[in-house]
Parts: sequence; C-alpha cells; structure tokens
Amino acid sequence: MVDLSPTPRVQAVLAALKQFVEREVEPLERELARRLEARGLPERGLWNLEPDGTLSPIVWEIKREVARRSAAAGFYNLHLPEDAGGGGFSRTEMFFVEEFAYSHGLGMKPAILAWTEGPNPMLLALSAEQRRRLLEPLMRGDRSAAFALTEPQAGSDVLGIKTRAVRDGDDWIIRGHKAIITNAQYCDVAQVVAVTEPGAGSRSLTVFMVEATRPGFRRGATYRTIMDDGLTGEIFLDDVRVPDANRVGDVGQGLPLALTWINWRRMCRGGMCAGWGKFLLDRSREYARQREAFGAPIGALQTVQRLVVDMYLDWYAARSLSLAAQWEIDRLGPYTIPLDPDAVRLISTIKVANDEAFFRIADRAVQVHGGWGLLRDNPVETLFRVARNLRVPAGTDEIQRNLIARGLGLGDR
Repeated sequence: MVDLSPTPRVQAVLAALKQFVEREVEPLERELARRLEARGLPERGLWNLEPDGTLSPIVWEIKREVARRSAAAGFYNLHLPEDAGGGGFSRTEMFFVEEFAYSHGLGMKPAILAWTEGPNPMLLALSAEQRRRLLEPLMRGDRSAAFALTEPQAGSDVLGIKTRAVRDGDDWIIRGHKAIITNAQYCDVAQVVAVTEPGAGSRSLTVFMVEATRPGFRRGATYRTIMDDGLTGEIFLDDVRVPDANRVGDVGQGLPLALTWINWRRMCRGGMCAGWGKFLLDRSREYARQREAFGAPIGALQTVQRLVVDMYLDWYAARSLSLAAQWEIDRLGPYTIPLDPDAVRLISTIKVANDEAFFRIADRAVQVHGGWGLLRDNPVETLFRVARNLRVPAGTDEIQRNLIARGLGLGDR
C-alpha cells in the first residue's frame, strides 16, 4: 500500500502557509481592493485590466510583492531542489501546496508559488555562476521571466520555430518573433528557445536567457485572450546580442530543456485544478443551498443535485489520478534528461485528465448559478474562461493524447 496523504513536512508547510495568507497576503488583497475602488474599478484579483487590455499596474505591483514576501518566507521556491536554494519538495508534496494556493479562488494566493514568471526546473541546467547571476534574482522574486517558445507559425510543433541564434565570437545574435507569450509585457528576462543548427532535428535548438534591457529586445502587442489576463503578448528579437554566458545548458540541448519547462507546467495542473475545482464545488454547493426557486432551495431539485454530484465526481477522480500519477513520476524522476517514457505518459495523463475534468466542473458551476453565473467580474464566469484556456497551453489535449498513445505502444515512441 502507498500512503498518498501529506507528509509531516507538507502538513507543517500548509499550516505555515495558512498563517502567511492571513498575515501577509490578505492585507495586501485588501490594499489592492481599496486602491482599485479609489479608481472606480471592481476587484478581480489577477484579472484587473487597463482599457488597453494590459494588466493593471496596481495588480502587478501587489502580485510581485506577494512573490517577494513568499520567497522571503520560504514558500516561493519549494519546488526546486535544496542544493539550488529551494525547498526540495517532491512533485507529490507540491501537489498539496499547489492545491492550497489555488483553493482560494482568484485573489493573490496563487502568486505565493512560482508560476510562468518565476524560477523553474529547466534552469537547474545553469552553472553555479549562472545561478547566482540569473536564477537567484528570480528565486527572490526581484525579477520575473517569460518562457519564449511559441511563434506565430509554430506552437505544438516545437521544431517548427524560426527564431535563429547565430554565433559571433563569444556572443550570439538572436533574431525572431515570439507570440502568445505569458508575461511578455512585464518580464525582466525571457527564456528564448532559438534554432542554432538548422536541420539538426532534436539537436537544432538552444535556450538563452535574454534580458529585456538588451538592445533589440522589443515588446509587441498585448493579446486579448479568452482569459483576458492582460499578461499575454509578443516579443520581437531584432538582432539581440547575448553573451554565451547566458546560454542555458549545452548547444543543441534546447528541446529537452524546453520540454522540462513544459512538463513542469503540465504536472502543476493537478494541484491547480484540484484547488480551483474545490473552490467551484464549494461555491456551487452553498449557492444551491441558499438560492430558492418554486418555494424551496434549488439544491432540493434532482437536476441541480446531479450537476453538483457530477462536479464532485470529476473533482475527486481527477484529484485521485493526479496524486497517484505524481507519486509514480517522483519514482521515475520528473526532470531527468532523457525523461522516462512512462513519466511522459503519466505527465500527459495528469494534464489532459485535469484540463477536461476542470472544464466540466466550471461549465456545471455556471449552470448551477444560472444567470448570475454568466455575469462578468464573477469568479464562476472567470474560472469558466480560465478552464477553457487551460486546454491549449503547455500542449493541447490532442497532443497529450498523442503522447499517451505512444506511451501505450501505439505509434512511434
């Protein structure tokens, strides 16, 4: 028998996180609400936007402050190994921490943990000197990053990217156009995946840390996505000169390193969707108890009961699957290069199962709430759009099924 309950150190961290939220994060959320109210704006957590679609500077300021305080308290980098300055938590342990952060809904609690803009396992390939210079500022929350892989003509087909990096002495000259990039508008450094040896297949790509202050680094438009988060945009690299000291890993190692980043985000879906799914389930249960129609709470109607029960079934099944898969992945190694084929299959299983279960949960939550569930600036409606969004980034549901099929011995491995 395998015990998948929280370990003693996870229990201790969750208790400390609860206090941290009450003492540090919630006062910052109240400050955010006051400052937005003074401007006549609703408080929508990470989804407060300016008229041009960009994230409100007030929200960005508070979000970064949460990250800095979380880093100082020892929570922001729990997912990284101890020898890199992190907490050394396994993927199974991180599931519970991620579930806690997202179970609070749409406020600032998710900013407690490093996300796209924070330090990630791909950067463990940095040397000791590079870690001091490039990784540690991210770990302190002093800087933020963007993962610049996707291009206008290349998404799931990673080897189809066109951005080129050409060697010039001790430097590289990078030219290209990255699109649909999270944190493009705010990043201090972009982790740019570029072609260094055209035609070399899986050895054709290399990753570079490109500071946004370098000449030729240019931010483009902010995209108004279905999530409308104000964080999605484009980056232009117009002959940006980057020293070889900013290269991540070896030349030609870009594909497995990029997949390390992508797989990390896929594994995080388990805790994220468990937390947000529980938030919607609890909110829907409470609404069904209080909302009356035809002289009784709507929760007394079998049709509504079935909606809530189906939400619970999806939440419980996806959560249980995630825990079991994370435990197996820990045993195989979540970030080894090359990654065990069984780990690839399990990681894709976590992502597609949670993407689709959470989407059904969010859809039913809207249905339970009726007309109120359709209103903008409503967490139920916002999370429905988030749920639909999640089925595309870090590999579409269809790509996950292709990878699972290979892991089951169907098609090429």
